[in-house]
Amino acid sequence: MLITIIFIFGLLIGSFLNVCIYRMPKRESIVLPASHCPGCKKPIPWYDNIPLLSYIALGGKCRFCKMGINLRYPLVEALTASVLAALFVTFDITPKFFAYSIMACGLIVATFVDFEIQEIPDEISLGGIAAGFFLAFVFPSVMGEAVRSRAILGSLSGAITGGGIIYLLGVAGKIAFKKEAMGGGDVKLMAMLGSFLGLKLVVLTFFIAPFLGVVQGIILKFRKGAETIPYGPFLSAAALISVFFGDQIIRLLFGGLF
Repeated sequence: MLITIIFIFGLLIGSFLNVCIYRMPKRESIVLPASHCPGCKKPIPWYDNIPLLSYIALGGKCRFCKMGINLRYPLVEALTASVLAALFVTFDITPKFFAYSIMACGLIVATFVDFEIQEIPDEISLGGIAAGFFLAFVFPSVMGEAVRSRAILGSLSGAITGGGIIYLLGVAGKIAFKKEAMGGGDVKLMAMLGSFLGLKLVVLTFFIAPFLGVVQGIILKFRKGAETIPYGPFLSAAALISVFFGDQIIRLLFGGLF
């Protein structure tokens, strides 16, 4: 029963994340005005704004002007609900569930914005860093600690390490290839991930991400001649893999060393 409530709540959160994804790249308020069709500008009535169900009922089109509704909207809603439900199954109603849910929502916004404009909003990355520190202070168990000072140190070391290794990778890439290899948005996103995940899991995230990005990189290179790809989505996916399976992966690779 509770997982159903979490899933429905996730759908509602996903609907709000869609607003963020649409408006943040345009530097528009995510609060006002109320939801409206980008084509005819008419306000969307509440019964046309029910996550998933309204999209299906309307056949993916605006009720008034029949403009097509981007498939991203139901996708983000379903993805958010599924991730939150999976976090609940994994962590139950614990501080880690709430902390990782906040992180995951930020990553979903960052992913879709990065795919669209190759930028990661500072509101997500810098705000996420602050949220990670705050949650580590309020709930030390998020960092696997019982003492606040140690939890804050774990969050801080994760943020510095996460941002630092991506920054150094970018510097090395610029020297090797004579052009920007890693954007500042990726540095801040990794610092955000470190503030939530701590040192071990953010390092694991760093090593997982290239395996996820290499296939798309090859495809874009040969199909479109693209020299760069948005890396934020792969960092985000790698972070979620670390959340769900990181401890098992570390034990498998290093046994009892960590």
